[in-house]
Amino acid sequence: MDLSVIQIGNSKGIRLSKTLLEKYNIKDTVELILEKGYIIIRPKSTPRKGWEKAFKKMHENNDDKPLIADVFDDEHFEEWK
Repeated sequence: MDLSVIQIGNSKGIRLSKTLLEKYNIKDTVELILEKGYIIIRPKSTPRKGWEKAFKKMHENNDDKPLIADVFDDEHFEEWK
């Protein structure tokens, strides 16, 4: 696919079609990777998006308790001094 480099203010850039933006789920931010003579553009992922809301809901449902104890019966804290 050939793209033209266009003037954008004092810079230059490329324009991506709506089809490409939708196909690769590109929203507001992309990651630019320079690798072995190539420029790779890929969508910036936000893997933890929505976690804060989910954690608040867990807390409201009293479902945020530890699955295992954080202190075990056989621990000796003296060795940490």
